[in-house]
Amino acid sequence: MSSASNLAEKITDRPSGGRASRALSGPQKAAIILLILGETYGQAIWEDLEDEEIRIVSLAMSQLGSIEAELIESLMMEFVSKMSAAGSVTGDFDRTAMLLAKLLPKERAEAIMGEIRGPAGRNMWQKLGNVQDEMLAAYLRNEYPQTVAVVLSKLKPEHAARVLAILPEDFAADIVGRMLKMENVQKEVLERIEETLRVEFISNLSMTHRRDAHELMAEIFNSFDRQTETRFLTALDEQNRDSATRIRSLMFTFDDLTRLDPASIQTLMRSVDKNMLGIALKGAVESTRSFFMGNMSTRAAKNLEEEMSAKGPVRLKEVDESQTKIVNIAKDLAAKGEIMISKNRAEDELIY
Repeated sequence: MSSASNLAEKITDRPSGGRASRALSGPQKAAIILLILGETYGQAIWEDLEDEEIRIVSLAMSQLGSIEAELIESLMMEFVSKMSAAGSVTGDFDRTAMLLAKLLPKERAEAIMGEIRGPAGRNMWQKLGNVQDEMLAAYLRNEYPQTVAVVLSKLKPEHAARVLAILPEDFAADIVGRMLKMENVQKEVLERIEETLRVEFISNLSMTHRRDAHELMAEIFNSFDRQTETRFLTALDEQNRDSATRIRSLMFTFDDLTRLDPASIQTLMRSVDKNMLGIALKGAVESTRSFFMGNMSTRAAKNLEEEMSAKGPVRLKEVDESQTKIVNIAKDLAAKGEIMISKNRAEDELIY
């Protein structure tokens, strides 16, 4: 089941929470959660809802009126607690067929299950290319070296390199030697490997993988203004300190940008509007402000300080919005491979 499916199931369920949120119906709770998630984080969930569910939730949303902060906070705590407590799921071929038969027209369900059965290898290597390096390496380390050599030879070179680097050194060296000597793989052998990957790895991976709920909540909390973020984290500290601690560890904030390497911070500042940076730094702690100023020329830093002084007082909301935009720009640059960002301080240690 996809992460969107899991979330759709949770928000349309009736969680047992505080007194205030228990007064809401299931559709009302779903409507409030989807309003909080907004377009960016809620789109995948909307797409996973049935037409009738969309109609019911939309009707409830249109009739909500003004919702008090206390009620929103109570409902969010329910949502976080329920997502945190969710367990893993188990799937097999028969259960998948039964589920599709209930959800889809008979012809469509049979066509999808027919594709799962075969022919072996359809889009297999594209799917494998999207698997995380650690997951693929964990599976391959238990396979025969010759099988691993065939699999890695079918991947993109950069993907194969990352997986090889994770595998045990002797095992990886054996695989490299086999890849160097490898000739054309017989069709029957390749089909057998593809079918094994489909049945033992890809199918199980897609059925059991569920995105960590704390990662989703960290992204949502990153989008809150400072006061809202503090309010929710304080409330969560009282109800579930472990979840609050994990969410804090996963959040990437404006102050975390101080751990960018010199080349990355220069790339980021070239991509950020100077007016936006000035507003963001007005509300930053001294160490963060010094970090940005220290990565500018003396003249540029002086000009920025003068512009910041000329602005006078700015609203906290403007500071939060500017800092969030800069963090999002940094994440976009990192996704493109133009900069490197790290949330883990251990990864920033230098080895001489």
